[in-house]
Amino acid sequence: MFSDNKKGKQMTEGTSSQNIIAQGTKMVGDFNSDGDFRIDGTIEGNIKTSGKVVVGKAGLIKGTLQGTDAYFEGKFSGKLALSGTLTLKSSAHIEGEVVVGKLSVEPGATFNVTCVMKGAVKEINNAGQQRKSENERTA
Repeated sequence: MFSDNKKGKQMTEGTSSQNIIAQGTKMVGDFNSDGDFRIDGTIEGNIKTSGKVVVGKAGLIKGTLQGTDAYFEGKFSGKLALSGTLTLKSSAHIEGEVVVGKLSVEPGATFNVTCVMKGAVKEINNAGQQRKSENERTA
């Protein structure tokens, strides 16, 4: 009786989707998922996920990545937009355009990008509006 309930719970909890792109695998195209991604191979294209993206040391993404959180040990080239945290380990190599909520960079990581922090976007817009209203008052 009790063992049946435990089996049902384990099956329900274990159904969360995780996508794994193994080392030596190359995929080209657009990918959408509600689950997490683990990338040890190469993806060329656009990835959109509400899950976490982990790129291993051998992993490479060329294209666009939209998601919540990403953890890089490998390489990325393109446009990266995250609502959460971008974590770069010392072996990470990132190039392109980045928009993130939070950023964590380990010493040794390569981060050659134009970067915008989501909080900074609001501050820049507010400062621009304040200057505009000040200029209108003085004119």
